[in-house]
Amino acid sequence: MLFTRWIFAAAVALCAYSCKDARLPQNERDFSYKDTASISRICISDKNGARSDIQRKGRGWTVNQKYTCRSEAILNLLEVIKRIEVKAPVSKDFEPTLLKSLSTSAIKVEVFVGSDCLRVFYVGFETEDGEGNYMLLENTAKQVNFEHPLICCIPGFKGYLRPRFIADPKEWRDRLVVHETPESLKSIKVFYNEPFRRDSSFQIIVQSTTSFALQNLQGQALPFNMEAMRQYLRYFMNIQYERLITSANLKREDSLRHTPPFVTITVTSRTQQSQTFNFYRAAFKGTVNPELGVQYQYDPDRCYLNFAGGSEWAMVQYFVFGKWMVTPAYFKDPVQK
Repeated sequence: MLFTRWIFAAAVALCAYSCKDARLPQNERDFSYKDTASISRICISDKNGARSDIQRKGRGWTVNQKYTCRSEAILNLLEVIKRIEVKAPVSKDFEPTLLKSLSTSAIKVEVFVGSDCLRVFYVGFETEDGEGNYMLLENTAKQVNFEHPLICCIPGFKGYLRPRFIADPKEWRDRLVVHETPESLKSIKVFYNEPFRRDSSFQIIVQSTTSFALQNLQGQALPFNMEAMRQYLRYFMNIQYERLITSANLKREDSLRHTPPFVTITVTSRTQQSQTFNFYRAAFKGTVNPELGVQYQYDPDRCYLNFAGGSEWAMVQYFVFGKWMVTPAYFKDPVQK
């Protein structure tokens, strides 16, 4: 199937390049919108029912009026809207086949300035050379599509354009889980639920930027190194998940909810807002190092995180969140530079 698609794409591209001089009127080629600073809304939808309604709000962008968007994804989207150009038309012999493909698989993009919809176009699959996509522009004045699909690209950019047009709202979301500076923290509680680690649970009370208390869960004071404490508190700044998996597998979510987390970490800010983070082991099949035959019951690199009051699930890396999962012994010695 994929091989057939490549053959089709190559044939279309070949015919397209053979007719570069057959230029269309400018209004049928005008995909770009140069004044991206004035764009207030961009709607992106696919044929599977996914839809992202991206709106400029104050200092940033939101998706579906609910979540903050990733800044790098917004910048990539605005760049393609500003710089996209027509590389070549498509041979008339292949237009009917290509139009049929676009009608069943294209991503629809609508660009608004205020309440006015100024651009509507459809993004199809990539060209065989990997330097553009097949696209079709709508005549927004008449709300009908123009007749001729085109090959579009960003001059000087080597790659596909379609990945920048994200229809799935989850993929737009800012991946930030928590951002608390040492100055904004009031307390941190780390509870290990596994019996063999339960005695390693602890809590930190932040009395001021220069005064802290380390305790076991019975409230008994534990010794700590000041520099190690300050370093640990910095581990709660700008922490992000790797991949959001909420609703991706409801059976898995239900199973995890009926399984105790291996560690629960509660972070309370000076504004009395508490966030609870439950971490669950991720099953692992196979070997990490086949030559040495190292086998793991659980994934050594990633685990599941339940957060946002229990409503969200994500896959996270121990490289990022493992810094939270220390024991009181961590605080006894100075941090190694």
